[in-house]
Amino acid sequence: MKWEENVRKCVPYVAGEQPNKKNMIKLNTNECPYPPAPGVVKAMQDMDYKALRLYPNSQVAPVVNALAEYYQVEPDQVFVGVGSDDVISMAFLTFFNGKEPILFPDVTYSFYDVWADLYRIPYKQIPLDENWHIRPEDYKIPNGGIIFPNPNAPTGLLEPLEKVEEIIRSNPDVVVMVDEAYIDFGGTSALPLLEKYDNLLIVQTFSKSRAMAGLRVGFCIGSKKLIQYLNDVKYSFNSYTMNLPSQALAVEAVRDDAYFKEVTGKIVKTRERVKKELTALGFTFPDSYANFVFASHKSVPAKDIFMALREADIYVRYWDKARINNSLRITIGTDEEMDCLIDFLKKYLANRAE
Repeated sequence: MKWEENVRKCVPYVAGEQPNKKNMIKLNTNECPYPPAPGVVKAMQDMDYKALRLYPNSQVAPVVNALAEYYQVEPDQVFVGVGSDDVISMAFLTFFNGKEPILFPDVTYSFYDVWADLYRIPYKQIPLDENWHIRPEDYKIPNGGIIFPNPNAPTGLLEPLEKVEEIIRSNPDVVVMVDEAYIDFGGTSALPLLEKYDNLLIVQTFSKSRAMAGLRVGFCIGSKKLIQYLNDVKYSFNSYTMNLPSQALAVEAVRDDAYFKEVTGKIVKTRERVKKELTALGFTFPDSYANFVFASHKSVPAKDIFMALREADIYVRYWDKARINNSLRITIGTDEEMDCLIDFLKKYLANRAE
């Protein structure tokens, strides 16, 4: 049809499967296995639903102020969006408008190239080394901007802050985004580098460590100038991006720091135990600092294990893509869920060996 000639055609991002089965074990989308903070639950119960007839705060000021206080920055250094995907998408639209390609790893969050294609941004995927690490020297080439996760997804590997700074320092003329969706499970945030680099944007999310994936809350912190540019684009796109309940509940999630640290501590403890048990079963994986493990078995193809687990209503993530098609990304669930996973794998692998 003639009108199709003017359609913006895209190959969309494919999210992890979202099954809804009784007694399933869902370890495929890196959600938190624990409920949100008690204050979040209470705020939801006490919410004045009559207020829903009104528009929410367009500046998301309650959340911005809570995050600014928590991370000890100024409110005009904080931008809040509807999940970190919204934040990153808005940042792509705002900052990546040059003629040179933007740079990001070849094995990374698979939404980056989708956004680049959507906004017609030229890009170059930089291969990770043979051990799944970023090489800073690979990012010292002409470019229109840089984004990379730390810890990386799906590998879980953490790059030291010195390496992160080397990339930022070597690219003063473009915006460098560090996607820290998993930083709360280990490692050091790049937040201290904001004092030295006005081109640095750090993105985080409430979906993983704060157990609020269903509410869609993400944010970034950067220089006042970067945040102002982001807000200019946001208010040219949609003034009321975050609903009132999400704003109210996000504030409570930030306030309960003790619960936040308790939950992340539980997940880290379970992750380290699961690493040992997977190793004993013949799996190898990068040393994850995230809330998942990216595992390959020494003799059984990943796709076979993925299908067997799925038949048992245990869901993990598998990609049939170059370099990663023999690995499974396994989210860290509760201890009970991980025990079920390990027990299944023990029986399955023993039967395969017969």
